[in-house]
Amino acid sequence: MAGSGEQAKGKRVQPPWSPPDGTEIPKLKLYNSLTRTKELFVPQCGNRVLWYCCGPTVYDASHMGHARYTFLWSFMAFNRALCFLLNPFQCFSGTEFFVVIIKRARQNHLLMQYRAKKPSASQILQDVLTAKQPFQVKLAETTDPDKKQMLERLDTAVTTALTPLQGAIQSKAPDAAIQKQAEVLLEEAKDLLSDWLDSQFGSQVTENSIFSLLPKYWEGEYHKDMDALNVLPADVLTRVSEYVPEIVEFVKKILDNGYGYESNGSVYFDTAKFDASSGHSYAKLVPEAVGDQKALQEGEGDLSISADRLSEKHSQNDFALWKASKPGEPSWESPWGKGRPGWHIECSAMAGSILGESMDIHGGGFDLRFPHHDNELAQSEAYFENNHWVRYFLHTGHLTIAGCKMSKSLKNFITIKDALAKHTARQLRLAFLMHSWKDTLDYSNNTMESAIQYEKFMSEFFLNVKDILRTPTDITGQFEKWEAEEIELNKSFYEKKEAVHEALCDNIDTRSALEEMRALVSQSNAYVAARKSAKLLPNRMLLQSIAHYLTDMFKTFGAIEGTEPIGFPVGNNGQSADLESTVMPYLNVLSDFREGVRKIAREQKVTEVLQLCDVVRDDILPELGVRLEDHEGLRTVVKLVDRETLLKEREEKKKMAKLAKMKIPPREMFRSETDKYSSFDDTGFPTHDAEGKEISKGQTKKLRKLYEAQEKLYNEYLQTNQNGS
Repeated sequence: MAGSGEQAKGKRVQPPWSPPDGTEIPKLKLYNSLTRTKELFVPQCGNRVLWYCCGPTVYDASHMGHARYTFLWSFMAFNRALCFLLNPFQCFSGTEFFVVIIKRARQNHLLMQYRAKKPSASQILQDVLTAKQPFQVKLAETTDPDKKQMLERLDTAVTTALTPLQGAIQSKAPDAAIQKQAEVLLEEAKDLLSDWLDSQFGSQVTENSIFSLLPKYWEGEYHKDMDALNVLPADVLTRVSEYVPEIVEFVKKILDNGYGYESNGSVYFDTAKFDASSGHSYAKLVPEAVGDQKALQEGEGDLSISADRLSEKHSQNDFALWKASKPGEPSWESPWGKGRPGWHIECSAMAGSILGESMDIHGGGFDLRFPHHDNELAQSEAYFENNHWVRYFLHTGHLTIAGCKMSKSLKNFITIKDALAKHTARQLRLAFLMHSWKDTLDYSNNTMESAIQYEKFMSEFFLNVKDILRTPTDITGQFEKWEAEEIELNKSFYEKKEAVHEALCDNIDTRSALEEMRALVSQSNAYVAARKSAKLLPNRMLLQSIAHYLTDMFKTFGAIEGTEPIGFPVGNNGQSADLESTVMPYLNVLSDFREGVRKIAREQKVTEVLQLCDVVRDDILPELGVRLEDHEGLRTVVKLVDRETLLKEREEKKKMAKLAKMKIPPREMFRSETDKYSSFDDTGFPTHDAEGKEISKGQTKKLRKLYEAQEKLYNEYLQTNQNGS
């Protein structure tokens, strides 16, 4: 018997096991300008991602177009949008010798010299009138509608400033008055005048340091703006002025490889020879733009497209690698004589020095595809003798204002400082995130209002969760039993997390990701409201998990700084966590005391005390950044909110209350007060009190004043509506 039992036991073995089939995990796809379609992103070397971005041309204040562009690349490169276990290494460039920078630096120098001479009012008038002549010719010849509109605005401003000065001089006004008008004219005409000065004396400006002062100053301002926007810096920032030796060597090798030629001290890239070479192709990004002289002129600039420069080329499609410097331009020694780098070669040499013969991602604005990035590709692949200098090209859409591209050259831009004076960095970030990075975004009041409302919606959720988590309980009480409602919300929570992940995998679709997060909050709000209406506490741990996840996502997007576990920071310098833990115990004591006083006042019908409690809630605490929310039958909710937000809310409530009061016809204002009055005349004026007694003459006089005041308000409301306001 024992032997048979052991034999039976020996037959018992573990059954076969196999892993589940599982589902496919989303993989990152990016819209690649090289193929004009979404492509699976595959780094060339493990999880390391080599990344280069063309920086802004720093010759003026950074505008919102720069903010959107830099923020997008910073977000994608540094904040690890999808935690793909990638290891990005980003190189960001700064160009200092682009044509427009050279010209602006020279003009600023000449205008500064002009001002230093303290010209008389009559001299300023004469010089502006002289400068206006070539400007008028330029205005007449301009065909681009946006540029023409910009020039017309300048012409109008100068003409408007000219008239008072001419009148003051003719009428022999006091010298102080004449000089004041001259200063106004000089300020309005500075662009026009500096252009004229440049045409007269620009060739005399030869000191290289003059050309570096302007970009150095604006680069510093640019970094300050990026810091204010909470944009993290790149791993490496390259400047053209520091890479001239590398650029010279880069050009020499292209010549050695047979893809360039020297002409009159300049060196040009031979596009035809490159395109005909086996394994190479010119203009991979925008092949249909080859030969587009307008695009080439915008890319090369006026200093490179002049008739003499064109005659130096073998083909109109060829572009400068090294330019022989003319008088009035910065210059360095080279094997071909004194000159300066071509625009496109700057990026190739700097990126090549840092990232090598092939990079994973190259970022830039949509308008840089041709000729800049196509020329970068050609000369770099000519240097490295390969056909894959860039694997993925990512181009951001333009930022427009009133439908027109925001541009420094068109003078229609909004600076980052101006935008931050009106909106917070978080609101600007949300506005960018609510649109696809590759599409055009119009900067408008509607765009910003959508971002503000989104921020408010999310902020209220975080504040409500914080309040729920502050409900006193012991450790075991924090783990409530899950009913069907919690199970359903948790299921939705994980579905939304997956949807956010999928959206970010799909070409970094932040717009869809934010919408999924909004939907999660809407479902959470509905759950909380249902529990409160049933006089039940919401599940703390579940809501805490949701709030933590959303907070982490906003940190990933750069919309939250600091280490606070839940919600947007309140207060300065990200100290909201310390602020909340410090003041909330005292605020809870105040809230409980106030609620006790209100309970007694209601029972004793002491309306004056109730009014004082309302003053604390509506007038005093908002000034301190505290919002109290009274709920019938439930404890008062205490929230820490930015003071400015609360004051705006208070003003809005006052406006809404006034509007609501204005809408009431005077004949209706007393009829609703049935606890006070029982009879009314034909105009709705009360004649008897609630007990049926006739109202006294003294009381009638008081009520008549109220009635007439309401009549005035109501007529004002009707008049406003009639005017369509």
